Amino acid sequence: MKNFNTILFATDFSECSDQAFQYAHMLAKKCEAKLLLVHVINEPVDLRGFYVPHISFDKLEEEIEEGAKKMMEKFCRTHLGEDIRYETFIVPGIPYDEIIKKGQEQSADLIILGTHGRTGLDHVLFGSTAEKVVRKSPIPVMTVTSSEK
Repeated sequence: MKNFNTILFATDFSECSDQAFQYAHMLAKKCEAKLLLVHVINEPVDLRGFYVPHISFDKLEEEIEEGAKKMMEKFCRTHLGEDIRYETFIVPGIPYDEIIKKGQEQSADLIILGTHGRTGLDHVLFGSTAEKVVRKSPIPVMTVTSSEK
């Protein structure tokens, strides 16, 4: 069996992600692996061709990115110490696509992410980033289902 030298953990900062993080952190410690923490800023609908008063889209994108960086810093302060090697990434794009792309760029051996376990109409309407990562990733994926229902 292959060693896990690099583990990518994808987070949306939800409680579901926090639960998955516990697995990622434990596994990274046990394997002495580097932990990559990735948050994807979902691409907003492009409304640049429309007149929308009082909004600067460049400013909005900057504020969203700045907010995500602050959330990542807080997450790391709260959940990580000096007992583990880690690196963080905030990237814009389509979540499942960017998670897989970052995993490949960083030669990750495993991707870990949480899943809300939506079914029925919720699943049809919102889809599942975790499901798309599992189906499309050439890298092994571990999903952790949220115990919150």
